[in-house]
Amino acid sequence: MDKPEGELTWKDLEIGSIVAEPGNASQYQTGTWRSQRRTLNIKRCINCGICYIFCPEGCIEQNAEGYFEANLFYCKGCGICACECPTEAITMVEEE
Repeated sequence: MDKPEGELTWKDLEIGSIVAEPGNASQYQTGTWRSQRRTLNIKRCINCGICYIFCPEGCIEQNAEGYFEANLFYCKGCGICACECPTEAITMVEEE
């Protein structure tokens, strides 16, 4: 795609919305797609990393304190991390 992301329209998409450029996720802030966002209760988190392992987008990173936080610019709000969390430290809340 030759246009900047802000100038793209549906007409610029390839047939079937194929990702033709591997590794391009960092170029597109896909977090605006979500209807729910992840919240973390650090009092319940045991830093197990299961959310990190199961995240299909790879947007969860470990911070300096050892907690796994989602980069909300890329999180699509699928809720897999909340479903897999053994201590229910992750909940999904409606996006405003």
